Amino acid sequence: MLTETTNVQSEPPPLVAQFSSSPRGARRARQLAVRHLEERGYPPASDASCAVALVVAELAANAVLHGRVPGHDFGLRVALDTAAGLVRVEVADAASGKRPPVTPASSAPEGESGRGLVLVAAVAARWGWTSRHPLGKTVWAEVPVTHPTADKESP
Repeated sequence: MLTETTNVQSEPPPLVAQFSSSPRGARRARQLAVRHLEERGYPPASDASCAVALVVAELAANAVLHGRVPGHDFGLRVALDTAAGLVRVEVADAASGKRPPVTPASSAPEGESGRGLVLVAAVAARWGWTSRHPLGKTVWAEVPVTHPTADKESP
């Protein structure tokens, strides 16, 4: 029996994981996202990996600081869409009442916090949030990426 094969390139499966709502959980989420991208050809020092690491770090830190509900973890999903040249990062927490602002506000230059969503907005093509039912919200960002081999293939 002959079977026909096609060269349809499918997207790699997304990273989906749960983490404790703690600084350690946020750090682990960032590390796992960087490893996930490395397995897909984006070295840790690449612009794509650094941008995604920043977004994961900021969204995970916000989930831990502002979205923590005792007894609930936060979730991370990182999905690569090579056709669109995007990595979509989603961080879900259990706090329904605490929502991110529509427009990130700048903090005082000498302040110790308040720049996370400003940084996310700077590196992401788009970002936003959606409610989760029955509990919580998901904050997402779409980070534009170019595969590292694309630069090497250009004349």
